[in-house]
Amino acid sequence: MITRKLGRLGWPVSFIGFGGIAVQRLTEEEAAVVVGAALDSGVNFIDSARGYTDSEVKIGKGLKGFPRDKFYLASKTMDRTAEGFLADIAKSRANFGVETIDLYQLHNVKDEQSLAQVLGPGGAMEGAEEAIKRGWIRSVGITGHVTAVLEKAIATGRFSTCQFPFNALETRVLDRLLPACVEQDLGIIVMKPLAGGAFGPERAEKALRFFLEYPVSVVIPGMDSLVQVEENCRVGREGRLLTATEKEELQTSLQELGEQFCRRCEYCMPCPNKINIPLAFLLDGYWTRYNLQDWAVDRYMAMPVRADACIECGVCESRCPYDLPIREMLKKAHEHMEDPGLLQDK
Repeated sequence: MITRKLGRLGWPVSFIGFGGIAVQRLTEEEAAVVVGAALDSGVNFIDSARGYTDSEVKIGKGLKGFPRDKFYLASKTMDRTAEGFLADIAKSRANFGVETIDLYQLHNVKDEQSLAQVLGPGGAMEGAEEAIKRGWIRSVGITGHVTAVLEKAIATGRFSTCQFPFNALETRVLDRLLPACVEQDLGIIVMKPLAGGAFGPERAEKALRFFLEYPVSVVIPGMDSLVQVEENCRVGREGRLLTATEKEELQTSLQELGEQFCRRCEYCMPCPNKINIPLAFLLDGYWTRYNLQDWAVDRYMAMPVRADACIECGVCESRCPYDLPIREMLKKAHEHMEDPGLLQDK
């Protein structure tokens, strides 16, 4: 497996990493087999999050029996306070069954208010500094979907890594965010490399090879089968750049997907009727692409304001840089959540 340095940390991480969101739909035994196969195939960077229900526990089962120096372990917390940050690390350590987590990340920091909170007095960064002193974690990173917020965060110099969505369809990070990370020698972790599953297995190989020519540290597709592990890891072992013809073929195939999916840039927000539009579409994506219907429905039903509250004012569509038909998409998302049998009926 090709390895690349995780920025200034210098850790030699596998080009193909393990995204932990997909193992939620596996049993503990199945997940352990998939995680073990990934490690045996050369993967040494494993990513999860407190918000991924039982992902940490399942990954922990798969890590048993492997030497601790064989892998780098990363997780994340949505908590913005020092106390909550430390509490979540304690839970993650117990779930994984390890003393030290290599990288702990602030999960989905999406606005300047959240960024100010984590960096301010009593914020999560204070918790991170304490966790490093205790030996609970080795370093701290940040993840998010809003480029402008991530740019401000990394400009502080307080983060070792930055994790963001990037794929052959979503290339906006090439303008400023990716160069800024390179300039500061940050570890660059690519999430959503397959556009949240939109590319499908027929496009996955070329979509992953797409990253070989960019200065990213590690790409973390979700994997829930031995077939996916083998196919994804083959890309990392062979390291074959896309040819000009293959690039053209990839772009042609991507055009067939169209542009009608949410990138979670959040320009549509705030909704006048208080619907969390990106969250509704995110959960709909888990419902349709990840086979996590129950998981998605539970979280959708817990939303304070659901998609059916849309009054079709159109404010969101006027802000969307991708010209998405948001009102119609909200209707479809709500239909899915109201009737989980729809997927089987397709």
